[in-house]
Amino acid sequence: MMDRQRLFIGSGAVAAAAVLALAGTADAAVAKLSQSAAASQLSAAGITHSSTGGCTTRSNAHCTSYDQINQTTVDGLKTLKSASSCAINVTGGTEIGHASGTYSHYNGYKADISRNTCIDSYVTNSFTHIATRSDGATRWRSSAGNVYANEGSHWDITYCGGDTSCTAAASA
Repeated sequence: MMDRQRLFIGSGAVAAAAVLALAGTADAAVAKLSQSAAASQLSAAGITHSSTGGCTTRSNAHCTSYDQINQTTVDGLKTLKSASSCAINVTGGTEIGHASGTYSHYNGYKADISRNTCIDSYVTNSFTHIATRSDGATRWRSSAGNVYANEGSHWDITYCGGDTSCTAAASA
């Protein structure tokens, strides 16, 4: 009787762990956040935001919105802040006015952050320089597959969350 109980409990634990692992993986890949949820996480990490319009409305190109941003993008910004110890100020999120595409700002994969000496140094010294984009933006790729493009006034960052198709598209 004891062996059957152990087998049953062991099987149940393995099945539960598999379900949790799969659920966590699926959720991380598609989890979208509200403006307030993303703002709360980023603010708690010491990350600021600004916009030319002083607003967060997604349908206004002069705003900086987090509405429908991917959890992996928020996690990437928090990791960047923690790893670099630099000031991070988000200047572009999911609002309209950015280039379209599967791995776009509007679809939650990208964020723009202000450039500063600290973050410039961190990106260029910590990541691998890859081909310059057709618009002249120099790019670096992290070991996680995220792509950082220096667009002059800011860094345009594609957070791929481990999606190799995303990394390939952002690196092309």
